[in-house]
Parts: sequence; C-alpha cells; structure tokens
Amino acid sequence: MTIGSGTAAGNGRTALVVGATGISGSALVETLLGDGWSVLALSRRPGPERSGVRWLSADLTSASALAAVLAPENPSHVFFTAWSRRATEEENIAVNAGMVRDLLAALRGKDVAHVALMTGLKHYLGPFEAYAAGEMPDTPFHEEEPRLPVNNFYYAQEDELWAAAAEQGFTWSVHRAHTVIGHAVGNAMNMGLTLAAQATLCRDSGEPFVFPGSETQWNGLTDMTDAGLLAEHMLWASTTPAAANEAFNIVNGDVFRWRWMWPKLAAHFGVEWEGYQGEPRPLEQSMAGREDQWRRIAEENNLSEPDLGRVASWWHTDGDLGRNIEVVTDMGKSRDAGFTGYRRTLDAFTTLFDRYRADRLIP
Repeated sequence: MTIGSGTAAGNGRTALVVGATGISGSALVETLLGDGWSVLALSRRPGPERSGVRWLSADLTSASALAAVLAPENPSHVFFTAWSRRATEEENIAVNAGMVRDLLAALRGKDVAHVALMTGLKHYLGPFEAYAAGEMPDTPFHEEEPRLPVNNFYYAQEDELWAAAAEQGFTWSVHRAHTVIGHAVGNAMNMGLTLAAQATLCRDSGEPFVFPGSETQWNGLTDMTDAGLLAEHMLWASTTPAAANEAFNIVNGDVFRWRWMWPKLAAHFGVEWEGYQGEPRPLEQSMAGREDQWRRIAEENNLSEPDLGRVASWWHTDGDLGRNIEVVTDMGKSRDAGFTGYRRTLDAFTTLFDRYRADRLIP
C-alpha cells in the first residue's frame, strides 16, 4: 500500500492532529512527519519539540479556547483522535460530541479539505454503561450494521462531523478501531503498556503473569489495532478519493486467541504464566496497591515514569479482556477501497515492548 510520498501527499498540506499526545495521535504525528507533512499538534499540554511539528495547547472542552488557538491556523487536513471519559454516557455525549462540534466550528471558513475521526468498536458493542449488554450484530463486525438503539457518544460525534461537512464542504472519514496499542504515557486506554507493567510487577515479586479476563476471551478469537497501522489508515483515507465520506473498520488484519498469545507475551518478559482458572481475576484487584512497588522498581532501574497510575490502565484492560462475547472485525471494505496495510499482532506487541524498554518505561 502506498500512503503517499513527501512530494505528492505531504508538501503543501498541513495536518492538524487533535489529541496529539495520545496513543493514536502520537502515532499520527510520526506517520505524517515521515510522509513530509507539516503538523499542527493540538493537545492540552504540549509534547516534545520536533522538527516539522508546531504545538498548540488548548482545553478541547472550551469552545473559546479552541477558537482562539485556531484563529491564525489554516490546516488542510484534520485528524481527530481525542476523547474525555465521563461518568455517564449522557456526559460523554455532551463533552465528546461538543469537542468535535467546537473544533470544527473554530475551523469554519478555512481551507479544510478532509476531516478524519477516530472512534472504535463500541459503535457495535455499545457504550461503557451498556457495554456488550444488549443485542449486537454478529461477528465479524461490518460497517453497514445499523446503530444500536442506545445513546452512544460515537454516534453523536459522527452526527457532528456530518453536519459540519455538509455546511463547510470538506470530505470526511470515520475510523473504527479495536483495542489500540501504541507508545504513549498517561493514556486511559493503553493495553500494551498496562500488560508490560503487569508483567514487570509480577517478575519483580515472583508471581505468575495471570490472564485476568473471561473464559470467552481466553478461548475465543479476537483482533487488535496497532497505532501505527491506524495512523496509516487515517492518512490513506484522507488522501484517497475512493475513501472519502465513508466509515471504516481498522484492525491489524490477523486474528488470535489469548490462550495462544498469553504464553508468548510471558516468554518475552521471562515470567511464568497462568491462563483462565475458572473465573476472571481483574487487574484492578490483583494490581491494587502496587504504587510503592512500582516506584521502587522505577528508582532501581532509572525508569522515566515512577507513577504507576500514568503507566497502567487496569480498568480498561479488564474491560477488554473480561468481555463474554467474541469480538472480531471485518476489513473487507478497506481492502476493496485499496488499503492493504497489515500488522501481525504478536509482532506489534513485542516491538512495542522493546520500544518501552528503550525509552526506560519498563526495565
């Protein structure tokens, strides 16, 4: 698959990456820079200085802050990867749809050609408070499935995107990822770094690396999304006429069972492992109270992040691995439109773990 070249795709185009310090946003920044784009990186707090990147800082929940920071800017392409977790889905809708609406309103009258919105498989599974609870489409999930009859902030975000596109004249794409693994710290939904932290703590204390989830997840088929592949997909859709004004699933392209994957992850970390033992063993319980242990490990190994709360998101990994349904995703629509990107999920994990080590996030 050809994403583009620095000459054809990058030069003369400026990307605004919203949520640029997150797992998906940071991967997008890297991918865009590699393709020769100029990047405006928008987040609440600026990230590291890099050639080709200009950081914009704003509270994404403040319409006035967005309007002020974007007033002098004129991006040609927008990649929206941010979200804010709230206590109820009603609040999730108000805040997250509001961020999309206010961001696009701040760009009204500018030369925006395309807006790419990242969502996820809760489009098919339902929101957190009704997650996998009602009747859902059969797997593998296909993009043409009708919306579930429940409130869902992904649906509200799509509605805001479509309304702005109709008014402002840009094309759009929606990217429905499964569990995304990538390189970011302080993210609320990072299974890769969470499992790396779990294995590190288990090795330190001589405990086995325990699969925390359900029997269904241990034995059933599943898939995942590498953040780098998601970035390639979003860039592809934003520069490919055949992909304009479409929603796409985006997963690695392989499937696996955790009963196959778990021993391989354990071997990579050099720890003993335990699989499903009759009931879920959530990480929020088994890993509770480990902050001092992590702080000691960080000090002994000169790690870059001593705060375990910024490394591991136990609750999110428990949710993913605790589901009692099979979750696999169809990629046929993207393939038919010309996207052939692929990752082997085991390789995506091990490459990521090696990068965590190189960056002193784990020993």
